[in-house]
Amino acid sequence: MSLTRCANGHMFSTRKHGNTCPYCNITVEAMPKGESRRPTSVDAEEKTMPYLGETIGIHPVTGWLVCIEGPQIGQDYRIMSEKNFIGRAEEMHIRILGDNAISRRNHAVIVYDPKKRNFYLLPGDASGLAYHNNEAVYSPAELAAYDLIQLGHSKFIFIPLCGAHFEWENN
Repeated sequence: MSLTRCANGHMFSTRKHGNTCPYCNITVEAMPKGESRRPTSVDAEEKTMPYLGETIGIHPVTGWLVCIEGPQIGQDYRIMSEKNFIGRAEEMHIRILGDNAISRRNHAVIVYDPKKRNFYLLPGDASGLAYHNNEAVYSPAELAAYDLIQLGHSKFIFIPLCGAHFEWENN
């Protein structure tokens, strides 16, 4: 297969498209028979580099939810600093699969306040209720170690890492 690069950097087959780039319609001069094409050097700034996601800054864990009853029994979920939205959808911070009684988006929210060093469970804006120690949550409820949280048909134990005894250093 003979590939050619146009002035805009597009690679295309000269056997299939001739000397005209199918992407930008620029005509490329034909190479004489028997002469091979050498790859042109590309400046480091012009190279296409893969995007590997955000690599700067790690978001450290501040606590966990551990499923003790329901389809995901034994599964742990990381709680990060500030708001953690809970639901089944892919974009949720805490994604709980297998329990269709949990709303897809914003069933509940767990918040870690790094200034006050405490955790709260907030009701979400979905139709399902969240329970804290078997009481329905209608307003923010402060969480303590080993509190029971129920969402849908699943039950979780809350395990804090950060708080009065430990806090990640702010660099």
